[in-house]
Amino acid sequence: MTDRKTHLDALAVGLLIACSMFWGFQQVLVKATLEEVPPVFQAAIRFVLATLLLGVWCRWRGVALFGQDGSLKAGLLAGSLFALEFACLYMGLQFSAASRLTVFLYTSPFWVAVLLPLWVKSERLSAVQWMGLGLAFVAVMFALRDGLGQGSHPKQWLGDLLALAAGLAWGLTTVTIRSTSLTRVSPEKLLFYQIGMSALLLPGLSLFLGEPWHGQFSPFAITSLALQTVVGAFASYLAWMWMLGRYPATRISAFAFLTPVAALMFGALWLNEPVTATLVACLGLVAIGIVLVNRKPAS
Repeated sequence: MTDRKTHLDALAVGLLIACSMFWGFQQVLVKATLEEVPPVFQAAIRFVLATLLLGVWCRWRGVALFGQDGSLKAGLLAGSLFALEFACLYMGLQFSAASRLTVFLYTSPFWVAVLLPLWVKSERLSAVQWMGLGLAFVAVMFALRDGLGQGSHPKQWLGDLLALAAGLAWGLTTVTIRSTSLTRVSPEKLLFYQIGMSALLLPGLSLFLGEPWHGQFSPFAITSLALQTVVGAFASYLAWMWMLGRYPATRISAFAFLTPVAALMFGALWLNEPVTATLVACLGLVAIGIVLVNRKPAS
């Protein structure tokens, strides 16, 4: 049985910051690679390769992926929700700006905070923790406010709905993991359910969207896809699954608010977008919100 903790320790905080920062960097990386590789095709490639990499890892570590442990139904559900998240997000990119979609995607921690306590009572947040969650979300919205004003596509409302559905799917994935037998499976098997389903479903979605497929990539595209596969879809997600099995999901999810702010910062460093005092202030507010969410209740 997994030894669950009631609060985040230094290891969890360090891993969460590292994952969130890389996911923010990955958004910029995906954007920089779009000229060569369409977005859903990028996702399909990295999940197919990550599934193969995970298989090699599990064989080397002796981790069983196909044993009967009663987790199949919940695992397929979590995997389908994980794939749905990416499907909705990338389809939404056709109708709305990426910065606008990010706001709706990062409603995920709210879905977790609202829904998970219905099954796991220990995941309930106090009033102060709810305030921290709201503060972090408002800070993200404020940091992305310029993107909210860019809405010339006639079907922007559809992009917004798809992004909101992606955030809901992400939240439901977390709720499924924490409220079912998936808490008792290995992080590797938990990850296998999710990236394996994505590897099955996303290539078909890419073809359905009419994205061009080719196999000739520049050294930059190869490096980008390698980072997205090895660090993004394998190492960081494996660390996330490990933490979901050991720490409170509502507190973990609050760190997701670091990702869009990190994406803006990496965009400024790489794409020469301006770093403003507003951006720095928003990052500080996100940090305060995360501290409030993870604040220990008074004894």
